[in-house]
Amino acid sequence: MSNNQSQVKIAPLMISLLICGFMGMFSETALNIALHRLMIEFDVSAATVQWLTTSYLLVLATLIPISGLLIKRFKTKKIFITALFFSITGLVLAAFSPNFIVLLLGRIIQACGTGLATPILFNTILVIFPPHRRGVAMGMVSLVMMFAPATGPAVSGFIMEYLSWHWVFLLPIPFLLFSLCLGMVYLIDLSIENKPAIDYVSIVLSTLGFSGIVMGFSLAGETQSILPVLLALFIGGGSLILFGRRQLTLDEPILNIRVFKHPMFMMGIGLTILSNFIIFSSNLLLPMYIQGGLGLTSADAGLLLLPGGIINGIMALVTGHLFDKFGPRLVVIPGFVLGVISVLFFSQLSAATHGLMIMIFYTSLMVGMSMITTPSQTNGLNQLERSNYPDGTAIVNTTIQTSGAIGTAIAVSILNRSQNAFLERGTNTGNADVQIEALVYGIQHAYTFAVITAIIGLICSLFIKRVPVSRLTLKKFS
Repeated sequence: MSNNQSQVKIAPLMISLLICGFMGMFSETALNIALHRLMIEFDVSAATVQWLTTSYLLVLATLIPISGLLIKRFKTKKIFITALFFSITGLVLAAFSPNFIVLLLGRIIQACGTGLATPILFNTILVIFPPHRRGVAMGMVSLVMMFAPATGPAVSGFIMEYLSWHWVFLLPIPFLLFSLCLGMVYLIDLSIENKPAIDYVSIVLSTLGFSGIVMGFSLAGETQSILPVLLALFIGGGSLILFGRRQLTLDEPILNIRVFKHPMFMMGIGLTILSNFIIFSSNLLLPMYIQGGLGLTSADAGLLLLPGGIINGIMALVTGHLFDKFGPRLVVIPGFVLGVISVLFFSQLSAATHGLMIMIFYTSLMVGMSMITTPSQTNGLNQLERSNYPDGTAIVNTTIQTSGAIGTAIAVSILNRSQNAFLERGTNTGNADVQIEALVYGIQHAYTFAVITAIIGLICSLFIKRVPVSRLTLKKFS
């Protein structure tokens, strides 16, 4: 254990990092409740307004892959301070934005901060906790990170009801300032003494790759032409292939993709992708359905989703304990079973569905997803050596954000195309009831995609195995 590690004050360090992570996730999901209002205020379509979510995830997907390099090359505290600067600046800009373009720019700047800060949190967990305790530690992180999207819609709902959307961005600022103060005092360098060379070609290929893939799926929901969609996917896919081949030839790769030789790490990544398709698309689709399909208020939408989010956060801690004790199989497989049942219900939504049923099945979905993410990720990371922790956490976080962005884009694409197809077949399309029917029809089809995803995940989860770890003794940090 390094001398730096012996100086760690775990409590204030973790509080600082968890607050930062919490506010990043809070800002992401809190805005989902406001999207319906923003569509009206800025006179933009659903396909356009979803870029406030997709662009946030897109920046994370392009920035996080190089976070392993940044953690190795720069001091942890410097990265953290830079991250908080970007987050706070982006929030201020978004809060006072006079138009949609400035609001989008603020979201992008804020995402830069989240993209820098999130990998630090996961890397710190891997460094200061031994493998047999990481389930609990990662569960603690998941408790906070899942509670953020739970409170986000509810708090945002009340903000939209009694204040204005500007406060969705103003609220996190004082918390981030407090996190910054704690981090400046207690955060020390936990990285390995290594300064790899920067390969700018790899950075360009990584950026083109991940952004191209997300852009392609996002464009599918906006344009009737297939050409720009195929072009973006071709550039993204080709760049990722070149990026991967280049990493295998470099002595000091930007991202050590050789970690994919570990089968359970690959399994954890695959299950994370599938579960995030479901989580992120649901967090966008359900607020739209509750407000646009059922005609309820933003506050009502937040309250209906609140129990599921809270229980999801609590279950993240519980599943961490269960994983440490029983391994991943007894947790992940039942999680996907719950997921399949829940999304099957949502694929049958109608304008007459009772709000209580939405609350019950959303809670069931969130419990199921919490049983998948923490155990599968932790099990996979346990296969890696410490020198590969930055690369492993970078890949996990890239997977989370990229799959979230792609899942959201696919869901919105299916929603828009199904909605338009419904309206083209009907008459009196300007009628409010017809518009509601079209929205519900689109959401049903989007959830059909989620059903297929959940079934694939259930089949894959049958092959997950526990990674054996040595039961190291956790040294008490002073």
